[in-house]
Amino acid sequence: MSIVSLIIIAVIALIVVIIVARNIKIVPQAHAFVIERLGAYHQTWGTGLHLKVPFIDRISKKVSLKEQVVDFPPQPVITRDNVTMQIDTVVYFEITDPKLYTYGVERPLSAIENLTATTLRNIIGDLELDSTLTSRDTINDKIRIILDEATDAWGIRVIRVELKNILPPREIQDAMEKQMKAERERRARILDAEGEKRSQILVAEGLKESAILKADAVKESKIREAEGEAQAILTVQKANADALRMLSEANPSDKVIELKSLEALAKVADGKATKLIVPSNMSNLATVATSLKEMITKPKE
Repeated sequence: MSIVSLIIIAVIALIVVIIVARNIKIVPQAHAFVIERLGAYHQTWGTGLHLKVPFIDRISKKVSLKEQVVDFPPQPVITRDNVTMQIDTVVYFEITDPKLYTYGVERPLSAIENLTATTLRNIIGDLELDSTLTSRDTINDKIRIILDEATDAWGIRVIRVELKNILPPREIQDAMEKQMKAERERRARILDAEGEKRSQILVAEGLKESAILKADAVKESKIREAEGEAQAILTVQKANADALRMLSEANPSDKVIELKSLEALAKVADGKATKLIVPSNMSNLATVATSLKEMITKPKE
């Protein structure tokens, strides 16, 4: 075999190697390749190593299977009460069928954008301004359901839709800000009034409780004072009763009784009394006094 033949074989082998190498494809994770053979759909490659038939197969489209986010520009919409405002939407979707995504619709993202704008106008057209501003979740769910049904034929699943911004006309925004400011001021005045009312109630309750406590203290003091006086009277009466009982048990003589009477007369006549009552038996008292004198002066035997 000549050198020329060897060179030709080597060149052919090199070309074959290059062709084979160029037709070995690796599909990365979360991606899919749509393969056409002779211009018609052949198969969809998943993640891994694949060999494409040279000059016969071609990669029609490389599709990402990840969740994708598309932020559409603001769309002018008109509410039922004829208010024009700008609303921009964010659509989250994923491709479930690469074949349908490739052959189902031309420019899928543009189709989703137009469908979103049309659906948004239809939904907002049935709502008034206040309902539009307070019903974001409802609007999001309605748009998502409609888009998901429409994009099934395109191999797309709409996961969720969010209204990013709702921008009413400037004059309506100013009116809403004034309304909100007035509402906040009204709530502040109500809170101040309720606080003042509560404060007055607490003060009144405090005064009431203070008055009750003072009255209870005065009442308790008077009760204790009365109880003390009653106890003192009972003690005096008991002492008198005990004295009388002891005197009765001692069986005193007439002279002792007359002597006690004389002591009582002396206490009455100590200068503090304004009246002096002289008993009718003064002579007896004198006799008692003489007897006492004799007893004192009589020498002891």
